[in-house]
Amino acid sequence: MKREGEVMTDTAKKKPLRKTVKPVPSEAFKNQQLNLFQTFLGEKDELSNAVDLWDNTPRFSISRRKQEKLRLAGGFLPISTINFQYRRFPFTADIRPARFKLYGQDGKPTGETIEYYPSAREELIEHALRKLAVEEQAGYFDKPDFRSGCRFSLHQLRTHLIEQGHSLRYDELIEGLEILALSSIEIKGEGDQEDITGSGNYITLVARVNRKDIKADPDSKWLVQFHPLITDSIQKVTYRQFNYKRLMNCRTQLARWLIGQLVLKYTNASLTNTFDMKYSTIKRDSALLESYTRGRDAIAALDGAWAEVKALGVLTSFRKAEQRSGRAKLEDVIYTLHPSVEFAAEQKAANRRQNDDRTKNNTAQQQTLELFMDQPKSTRKIT
Repeated sequence: MKREGEVMTDTAKKKPLRKTVKPVPSEAFKNQQLNLFQTFLGEKDELSNAVDLWDNTPRFSISRRKQEKLRLAGGFLPISTINFQYRRFPFTADIRPARFKLYGQDGKPTGETIEYYPSAREELIEHALRKLAVEEQAGYFDKPDFRSGCRFSLHQLRTHLIEQGHSLRYDELIEGLEILALSSIEIKGEGDQEDITGSGNYITLVARVNRKDIKADPDSKWLVQFHPLITDSIQKVTYRQFNYKRLMNCRTQLARWLIGQLVLKYTNASLTNTFDMKYSTIKRDSALLESYTRGRDAIAALDGAWAEVKALGVLTSFRKAEQRSGRAKLEDVIYTLHPSVEFAAEQKAANRRQNDDRTKNNTAQQQTLELFMDQPKSTRKIT
């Protein structure tokens, strides 16, 4: 059975991305902050990092099928505004699609363009890039220029995705990377202390290898720069480890979203407590059930996704309770979740690792401050 995110529509040749890249210094590939991001409690091969606000934003929710329905004359797509909640506060995400020039078989521009939003395939690619970034000499964190990302080869990325059960051709990978680099998202909302606004491309930079170099050496290195929210999370140590192999083994995008939510929100998972999630909340915050015209069909899809999550070992069981109005109209469904021993242990390990990393980070910052203050004022340099 094919997994969501593996099917693409064929498009004509597109103009490659070209952008001057400031070299990443060698110290960005080895420093305290990056070391914390790359070190896990548990089997490193199976783990990756979730980023709170970024991974709570429904940024890959518009399927290719839905895009075709939304497409305007000339291949254009409108700016998509998605409303969701983050920590009980209202947020919006304004997504602007990537636009490509189309080229004919002769290599000349046709004068036409086509646009795409990032969807399930791009989600898989982004997850894979973040996983590659935890490898030594692949990921980087450049504090002075406030940037993070990874370097990789297309062969490495393709092989990694195949190992996770997602086979993509080289041209599909390139198209996915370009969509991530050319699509932008603006996230706006309220925070505990102040309003939050952030905008930028999904991947703020892609330094690519040209076709001739790829043919000559499939291991030629590409470089990507992650969204500032990921960089901010690395700097502030707000990321959280999770079972990456399980997430990538999901057949459906909705199951991936549900697991991601449990990782970020069900932090006290244990056999002695349960966790409730409402259908209405899932529909609002995932934006993955909007294509269903009938509520019962959306609920059936959600039931199937929960069954998949259970089969993957996150839950031992779940039960649903329908909420109906006086006229027996279905108003909502509450899902009560019972975690597995394995998932509860993973969450405990994630809690411990997060606490340990924050302690190490605070200690390192204090030591840096003490060294700074010990220097003569004339020689102090702030970085």
